[in-house]
Amino acid sequence: MIDPWKIERELQSEYAVICGVDEAGRGPLAGPVVAAAVILPAAGEHSSPLQGLDDSKKLTEQQRERLFDEICATAVSYGIGFATVEEIDAHNILNATYLAMNRAIEALAVVPGLCLIDGNRADGINYVNQCVVGGDGLSASIAAASILAKVQRDRLMLELHEIYPQYGFDRHKGYPTKAHYTALDTYGPAVVHRRTFLRKWSAK
Repeated sequence: MIDPWKIERELQSEYAVICGVDEAGRGPLAGPVVAAAVILPAAGEHSSPLQGLDDSKKLTEQQRERLFDEICATAVSYGIGFATVEEIDAHNILNATYLAMNRAIEALAVVPGLCLIDGNRADGINYVNQCVVGGDGLSASIAAASILAKVQRDRLMLELHEIYPQYGFDRHKGYPTKAHYTALDTYGPAVVHRRTFLRKWSAK
């Protein structure tokens, strides 16, 4: 079984403050990309509520909602950042993700000595960082960030559903499903759609 605190524990002596960073919403056709940065209590000091920390995609909605509240209550600090649909279209999704991640880190009450970034690229991160491929399943801090980002984005898409119920954002959260494309065929895109993600659909 993977020890989710192993990476933080190994780095703790070198970096006093470590935060995990992850995003949600790189693939959807609509809505912002959301990132979270989380500083958890030092490995070994974490309290029992944070049981079941894992990649947000492996958790049920109910588990994510429970852990969201527990992470917010337990974390030394956490920050959430967004990059808008306009920024995604202007700068591309990778650079927009960096924007959201930097904003999440900037929102922390404590400046981290090291940011653990989920994935294999962090060129646009303005802080000392280390990439961790598959980090949301390997690092407690990144897993916590993945949960905050996912829950925050899902909640935002439910709010957009209230404004644009015809697209079914409450079900697919903006991802490219058959139902979403059918709604686009019927109603055309809304201002919350990423135009650069609709090029193939537009060409068709």
